[in-house]
This record gives sequence, structure tokens and C-alpha cells, in this order.
Amino acid sequence: MSSTETTKLIARTVASSQSEMTEIVMPNDTNTMGNLLGGRLMHFIDITGAMAAYRHSRTNIVTAAMDHIDFIQPVHVGDLIILKSSVNRAFNTSVEVGVKAWVENTRTGSLLHVASAYLVFVAIDKEGHRLKVPPVLPETPNEVRRFADAQLRREHREAESARRKLERHATGGTENDPAAKR
Repeated sequence: MSSTETTKLIARTVASSQSEMTEIVMPNDTNTMGNLLGGRLMHFIDITGAMAAYRHSRTNIVTAAMDHIDFIQPVHVGDLIILKSSVNRAFNTSVEVGVKAWVENTRTGSLLHVASAYLVFVAIDKEGHRLKVPPVLPETPNEVRRFADAQLRREHREAESARRKLERHATGGTENDPAAKR
């Protein structure tokens, strides 16, 4: 392992990779009722999460999963949406990132929580091979809690993946294939 590779694997604090993005919601971001499209919000969440994952791993990353997303409040045309992301935990070649989104009242400056999500990103080299990521060093009680919770979510993801794999195997992999039903 080169000295550059060794340096990359030194534990990093959550604060060292936290990221924030602010967007103004434009008409082309909304549905016919003037509310931010869920897919557009997911796009913003993915970008903000990727920034934290990239800062933590310092290499190329790809989105592997968006585990969970809660749409809590609508966001309207003209609103400012503020997204903040933190790496909750690093595994061997992946990181879990939590993203929270708020809408800002531009007149009062007050913030309203509108969405939360968990994403998993995988570190890769230029050829697409997985790379090890540095461990996360949680410092605050909240970071320690999120670190532990990330392990539980990972176990749930792995159990669900195994269940789906067994289901595909048992049905010959055709239960969700429309072409196989013809």
C-alpha cells in the first residue's frame, strides 16, 4: 500500500465532510400545483449526499442506494431549500450519508424541516473497482447515535437483499419480469 493509500484510510470526523447546498425552487422544478417534484428533491438530496461522501472518501463515488426518504412538508415555487448532509458511518468500501432538507422563509429566516433521507455511496477507482474508505470518527452524542443506527440500517438492507435474492431464485427470477409473463 502506498503512502497515499495509507493517508486515505486515516479516520475522518463527521464534521470534516459535512456538506450543504441551497437551491431556489423554480417553476420547472414543480408539479402543476406549484409544489417541488419529489424526484427533483431526490436529485437535490443525491447531490448533497454525494458531496459528503466524496469529501469523506476523496475518490470517485457512486450512489448505491437511497434507503429511506420522508417527504414531510411540501416545498413551493420561490422557496429556498437548504440541504445538509453528514456521513453517518463508513463500512469497507461504502458510506452511509444522512441528508436533511429545510425550507427557509425568506422574510423571517425561519426554517421548516421538509425531508430526510439515508443514502449509501460506494467508493470506486477510474475503472469502477471498489476502493476502501476511511473510517468515520463520531465525536458528539448525536454522531455516535447516528453511527450506531447506520449499522442497524445496514443489517436491514442486507437481510432485505438476501430475502429478494431467495425470492428471485425460488421463482426463477421472473416474478417481476413482464416479458416472462407473456
